[in-house]
Amino acid sequence: MSSLVDWLTLYQQLLLWAGAASLLIFTLSLLCLPWLVAQIPEDYFSANPRPLDDLGVIGLLAKNLIGYGLILAGILMLLLPEQGILTIVTGLLLIDYPGKFRLERQIARQPAILKSLNWLRAKAQKPPLIVH
Repeated sequence: MSSLVDWLTLYQQLLLWAGAASLLIFTLSLLCLPWLVAQIPEDYFSANPRPLDDLGVIGLLAKNLIGYGLILAGILMLLLPEQGILTIVTGLLLIDYPGKFRLERQIARQPAILKSLNWLRAKAQKPPLIVH
């Protein structure tokens, strides 16, 4: 037990900075979420087949690299005082993989999630999402 106390004392400053960064990231996530949900096109989950991203090869590569970086950071954050699961989910939403659209649509079809998404969209004066 004393070795844990010694470790906490030794890394007290680092832990305080990690906690402050965690709080800042969490607050920014909460503040950005309504804006991000409002940016989703209302037919995003009903388009079949879904149009490809308009980012170009370099943009898609960058988006996927950021996504994989977030997944890796999220895994590390599971061990640290951060929002690891939220970061992993964000990374999964950014990267491209087979079945991604089906998974997104399945999640958006959940009544509680769809209700929450449409509530955020209503606050931003956007039409509700169409999910088929």
